[in-house]
Amino acid sequence: MIAMPPSVRSGAIVALRLFDIAYAIDLAQAERLWSARGDSSRSRLSHTPSKALAFDVPPVMLTMDAIELDLGGSRVAAGVTARLYEFGVVALSLRIAADDCSWSEYSRRVASVNQAVGPAADAPVWSALLDTLISTLQAALQRPTATRLQEDYLLAIVRQCSEPLTAAELVERVDLAALLSDESRPLSEGARRDLLRQSFSYYVDDLVVMSWDRAFVYEPRGDSDVIDVLEVANAQLLEMRYYDELLDDELPRMYDWVEDARRVNDLRAPRRYADLARRLYGLVAEVTELTEKVDNALQVTEDVYLARVYTAALELMRVPKLSAAVDRKLAIIRDTYTALYDEASASRSQLLEITIVLLIVLEIAMALIHR
Repeated sequence: MIAMPPSVRSGAIVALRLFDIAYAIDLAQAERLWSARGDSSRSRLSHTPSKALAFDVPPVMLTMDAIELDLGGSRVAAGVTARLYEFGVVALSLRIAADDCSWSEYSRRVASVNQAVGPAADAPVWSALLDTLISTLQAALQRPTATRLQEDYLLAIVRQCSEPLTAAELVERVDLAALLSDESRPLSEGARRDLLRQSFSYYVDDLVVMSWDRAFVYEPRGDSDVIDVLEVANAQLLEMRYYDELLDDELPRMYDWVEDARRVNDLRAPRRYADLARRLYGLVAEVTELTEKVDNALQVTEDVYLARVYTAALELMRVPKLSAAVDRKLAIIRDTYTALYDEASASRSQLLEITIVLLIVLEIAMALIHR
């Protein structure tokens, strides 16, 4: 006999939307600017010892006014928070309660949240929240960006079911593959295995299952560290995407600058080479500094469970591959900088040799004229 799915006594759905808004954010100034509007606090992982896993620079959590969402024709309250990261990312979060409902009702609520404010939705609510945030924090943003590059993620959270269940029992009694895929038709066994492959448990009664754009979290103790870790992974993905696209745009321009510099054959050539080399060196230094901050956003040392979740999330989101692509493009720019520096040095040496020869010729000519 197949057991019926449990009902959800206490749960929530969290929609995340992350934006790259600046080169960097002055977090202390952002806290001061926001203090007149609402509460703020420095984020830390709630249940993990700081020596085991902690933020490199703790982000700032801002509490915003709650809003109402239209979910399938009904108005539902959503709590709103914003987390600011030093490297220029803001993570907006909408939390919708999902309590005292059957599993099918819970699944429909997850799907309706995804349709309303998920990746496929053209939801103006995100732009409105972001505009409110930026208008208040403008002075804390260093070199604001206009591209508004973004990432999104959906978290389905269950804290308590109608009966105590282990993670294994929950997986047997509910269709997590359908929840994670948002598919109404039955999935093949291979597709189900792929969707449920990234599953992690620490105790017998907790579970995290991740996919590319959403995750299911079963946590009777109400711990939030896994949710925070997934948000950091998304923030790193967003920044690596930003720098990958930035370097994609810079490389063709760099080739044009090099060609322009090489067309100059007069006395200005060494200075043109040197100026271009300094410009490329500045770009490399800037991108390297920021990517190191992104890479070190979360320090993992002793918490093996969260380290596994964090590493799997980064791999699932292809962050290491993007990071490697950024490193390759930086290497090209570094090599170009070195070549330009060598050309500038060679041009200066050649100019110096010509100058010395001219001075010798001039001295000989003056000696002959004197005689």
